[in-house]
Amino acid sequence: MKFETILDEVSGFGPFQIIIVVLLCSPRMVLPLHFMLTNFIAVAPPHRCDISSLADGGLFGNLTQEQRLTVGIPQREDGGPRSCEMFAEPQFQLLSNSSSSGLPTVQCRSGWVYDNSTFTSTLATEWDLVCDRKSLTKTSSSIFFFGVMLGAVAFGFLCDKFGRKNTLLASYIMSMVFGFSTAFANSFVLFSALRFLTGFALTGLSLNSLVLSIEWVDTAHRSFISVIGSLTWCVGNMLLAGIAFLVTDWRTLTMAVTAPLGLAVLTWWWVPESARWLLANGKVEEAQFYLDRCAKINRRQKMSSSFKLEALANMNVQEKQGRSYSYLDLIRTPKLRWLTLQTGIIWYGVASTYYSLSLSITGFGLNIYLTHFIYAAIEVPAKLTVYYVVNVFGRRKCQAGTLMLTAACVAINIFMPKGCSEAKRVSLEAAAAAAAQ
Repeated sequence: MKFETILDEVSGFGPFQIIIVVLLCSPRMVLPLHFMLTNFIAVAPPHRCDISSLADGGLFGNLTQEQRLTVGIPQREDGGPRSCEMFAEPQFQLLSNSSSSGLPTVQCRSGWVYDNSTFTSTLATEWDLVCDRKSLTKTSSSIFFFGVMLGAVAFGFLCDKFGRKNTLLASYIMSMVFGFSTAFANSFVLFSALRFLTGFALTGLSLNSLVLSIEWVDTAHRSFISVIGSLTWCVGNMLLAGIAFLVTDWRTLTMAVTAPLGLAVLTWWWVPESARWLLANGKVEEAQFYLDRCAKINRRQKMSSSFKLEALANMNVQEKQGRSYSYLDLIRTPKLRWLTLQTGIIWYGVASTYYSLSLSITGFGLNIYLTHFIYAAIEVPAKLTVYYVVNVFGRRKCQAGTLMLTAACVAINIFMPKGCSEAKRVSLEAAAAAAAQ
């Protein structure tokens, strides 16, 4: 007897499975809150050099603030002060509309003055990660996703060894500890280390919640479950825009997006372990307990009475025969090597395109909160559409089509004039939506 046969008898998609999906929605919505957090905590708001050093000795006298900026900081083409340069000495001749071209400038000597009207505190303002050091803020995303990559390898092994449910709890606790600890980092180095660990821990949440959902659902409904799980990402991503709008301090925002994991820990007690994993590891009585609960909730009690320990034990033996796999099996045979290479390239293309676009929303010069919300919302119809398209054309054609659509949208953006910010935003939103599919 195969596990799919037992799952069909207790109903492979009923109230029991819906409860599992609902219980795992809360933690899955936390994922985009952290994955896209850099959009709001690493922003470099409008800034200029602090010219207080030029005022030493009373050189500025009774000059107004506007006049001080004129003689202390060179102007951009739009008339505003440059962000990362100042004059070596006050240039009082500029008060008579003289040209500032050719005048000696230096890097900011006394730090920067920031516009805190939108963000009261960010990584850039707290540790002055701007101008020639602006790349440091970008490394926070790279470090986070490096943790995600290593976490995928580690938790893939751990969930097979210790079970989906136990590993899920460990991921909840680790994510909470590292997430809250990040908010109290006193240096950028410590912040980066904690973000790495947060990404590492959150991967366990992502993998185990998906695996648990799929292993309790019959084959016919797996696409539906995957789409529902993906939609929780959209909901969490839209919520991030609202939370960030209300919470403008990066430390408080980090704690706010981590707090929902507390609810996830509470709901964990009602999440069932995977019966498939239990049978494959000889835990027959526990598997029978969860199967009986599934049958009861799905109103298949008569069916559950046929699940004798002997029958489940025999099925367990069949499940375990030749089932000891490792990551090396992905490259052991020519067919698997080719499939692994293909899926690896596709996933790299999808991930790099999606996150490159989604983590660059500040480049449009538009309202960051509205742009982020639209980026998240546009994925909802895209993912609902792809669910039906997959059932009609199949996964292979659907994957190829969405990849080509993404490439076309990105290519169109290349030939748009630099001033067409709104048109660029629309084309890149379409590309992000296609990549998300």
